[in-house]
Amino acid sequence: MKNLMWLLQLTLKAAIFFTLFAFALNNQHDAVVHFFFGTTWQAPLVLVVLSAFVVGVAVGVLGMVPRWWRHRRLAKQASPKADPMPTDAPHGI
Repeated sequence: MKNLMWLLQLTLKAAIFFTLFAFALNNQHDAVVHFFFGTTWQAPLVLVVLSAFVVGVAVGVLGMVPRWWRHRRLAKQASPKADPMPTDAPHGI
């Protein structure tokens, strides 16, 4: 069962990779992105889409950092400061 799940995950990852690879090969045309004040950026369409995805992920992660820090701080305050393993106990028990 474990090998079947591994094979299924590998197949899914390969399918996603080849789909994205085919997307990249089919979108090699130049795209022009117009920014403010007349600045432009000309690059292949797949690079523009990938850049937009990376910027979106970065903004999402940066937006979640304060909440993660708050939850981590609250979790540390709520957990007791117990020693996980006493030094006099034998190891492996």
